[in-house]
Amino acid sequence: MKRLHEDMIAWKEGYALCLSIYKTTTSFPGHEKFGLVSQMRRSAYSIPLNLAEGNAKRTSGDKKRFFDIAKGSLEELHCQMQLSVDLGYLKEEQFTKLDDHLNRVSYLIYKLRKSWQ
Repeated sequence: MKRLHEDMIAWKEGYALCLSIYKTTTSFPGHEKFGLVSQMRRSAYSIPLNLAEGNAKRTSGDKKRFFDIAKGSLEELHCQMQLSVDLGYLKEEQFTKLDDHLNRVSYLIYKLRKSWQ
């Protein structure tokens, strides 16, 4: 059975970004498995999870709170991506591609949140 959040463009794009982060971090050094890789993955999966949970809430205040949490996770992920570039784990072109996707998700969350004001 399909869930309502699965029709949300923001959720679809956030989920796709999460998958991209999982795939990208597989090439990070092994010593980062429980450090940066784990943090990036948690930030990445927090985005679609909070969009799904927020969409299931009944009040606009509850919805906006979860959408804000998703946006916060997105900003965490951006910082972690930049750190990955500076540490040499992520190439600049990889960062640019992921950052473009991240910016798209950010815009979609902004519009989603605004629609509940």
